[in-house]
Amino acid sequence: MTAPIPRDIPDLPPIPGHVVLPPTVVPARAVLIPARRRPVAAFRGLIALLALTGVAIELLAADIPPTTALSHFTIQSGILLALVMLASARCAWSAHHALPGALTGAALFYVIAAALVHHVLLAHASSPFATPDGTGTGIGTGTAWQTAATHILHTAVPVAAALDWLLLTPAGRLHLRQAPAWLLYPLAYLAFTLARGELLLPGAQDRYLYPFLDVAQHGYKIVLGNALLVGLALYALAVLLVALDHIRPDPVRRPR
Repeated sequence: MTAPIPRDIPDLPPIPGHVVLPPTVVPARAVLIPARRRPVAAFRGLIALLALTGVAIELLAADIPPTTALSHFTIQSGILLALVMLASARCAWSAHHALPGALTGAALFYVIAAALVHHVLLAHASSPFATPDGTGTGIGTGTAWQTAATHILHTAVPVAAALDWLLLTPAGRLHLRQAPAWLLYPLAYLAFTLARGELLLPGAQDRYLYPFLDVAQHGYKIVLGNALLVGLALYALAVLLVALDHIRPDPVRRPR
């Protein structure tokens, strides 16, 4: 005969010297296998192709050296977006984990920033910094190819990237702490374009790449004031993107 097992077993004291580890939370991406999203991959591949097409037209059709064209923020942001979209397309096609939200958000932020600067400051007729060639870029002479590239890089590409973010990207991946980090590249670009203007001879073509950064015409005081205003506007744009990312509906259904 064995004694009956008591229903209520008292808690035993911990073994001396035994360390009890606290429970840990394993992130979902560590245990969940991503699914293949081939239509998403195809759409992102088309966005990359569109951006590279606009960049190629700018480099081939503009009557300026390719190094000067590559020095424009629009061209650089378009190349960055194309690379990020190609990498994101590969992840979606091969069922790999998505790229970090900080990287994809930065690429989206830069192309939207370039588009806003173009439409508000460079192409708007009432702007004091509107470019005389009518393209709003200062690249080339406003030919038909140049106009097509301008619309591709400043309208079609930002709209397509925004649609990918709104309709195909999980929500809630951006954070407010990322907004100041995104401004490091525009700040470095400001230093680059001002240093470039100082190194080129006075009167050189495209010495300063953007009219509101033309030190020869406005002086450093006004140019730095313009840069500060643009920087504050870009920071507000970054904060707006983060806020929208947390209030927009999640287009990707997450497994429970």
